Amino acid sequence: MLDVCLLGTGGMMPLPRRWLTSCMLRFNGSSLLIDSGEGTQIAMKEAGLSSHSIDTLCFTHFHADHISGLPGLLLDMANSDRAEPIRIIGPKGVERVVGALRTIAPDLPFDITFEEIEDRGAEFEAHGMQIQAFRVNHNVPCFGYAVSIKRAGKFNLEAAKALGLPVQFWNKLQKGETVDYEGNTYTPDMVMGAERKGLKVAYCTDSRPTKGIVEAAKGSDLFICEGMYGDPEKAQDAKRKKHMTFYEAAMLARDAQVGELWLTHYSPSLVGPGRYMKEVRKIFPEAYPGKDGMKKSLLFEED
Repeated sequence: MLDVCLLGTGGMMPLPRRWLTSCMLRFNGSSLLIDSGEGTQIAMKEAGLSSHSIDTLCFTHFHADHISGLPGLLLDMANSDRAEPIRIIGPKGVERVVGALRTIAPDLPFDITFEEIEDRGAEFEAHGMQIQAFRVNHNVPCFGYAVSIKRAGKFNLEAAKALGLPVQFWNKLQKGETVDYEGNTYTPDMVMGAERKGLKVAYCTDSRPTKGIVEAAKGSDLFICEGMYGDPEKAQDAKRKKHMTFYEAAMLARDAQVGELWLTHYSPSLVGPGRYMKEVRKIFPEAYPGKDGMKKSLLFEED
């Protein structure tokens, strides 16, 4: 099971009932946070979530509405007696930017490690989550993230018995390891079926539509995508500021054949995103206006 919580849906500035950009994914007791806009630590508490389990932070880019909540978040972690290191992933310069923000949070009881994303993107692994960072089209270097949970094939008991391999070695094969026993080599494909459908969430903010977004989001169970503007008359503003409209996000979701679309990163001027959804759903029926604290648990398909 992969738990998703959209903590903040605002862009540019926090509003009384709309926190800035942030999203948390939880899997097997570990949490991954994407972006940390101002007020993220409060949004977490409102959603009933704790910062203590966060192992990895991924930043899309270094605009204030995506990263200015980091000092407070780090201090919140420190106050929870956290001692485990934290990993921060982001565009080139991430260590320098975080170092500057830490001027007001200098003494932490845990270490921070940094990983920079190359211009075209990168892939990472975090506690069973496969993370693909993909380049998007904004006015500064910016990346989206596709997070996947792979699912191995079924263990074939009869095939394992037929090998004559002692039971104590079966678990290694199930984990993808090769076993050498009495002069013979045994590989996982001898006892494991074809890989089954896993889980996938794609997250993209601050970008014009691109083919790369479609490719990265392809087949996602959930696609969280910016929709800065709902009013069709704002299309030129979206182009000029390198953002998207609701309708452009819906077209990306349609082309990527995702299961569900959540819109996010609204303009401060946007009131009542729900009133635009009738037209948006003509493009992609499973589109929903994101709300702060919106949650979903993604489950593996039944065999």
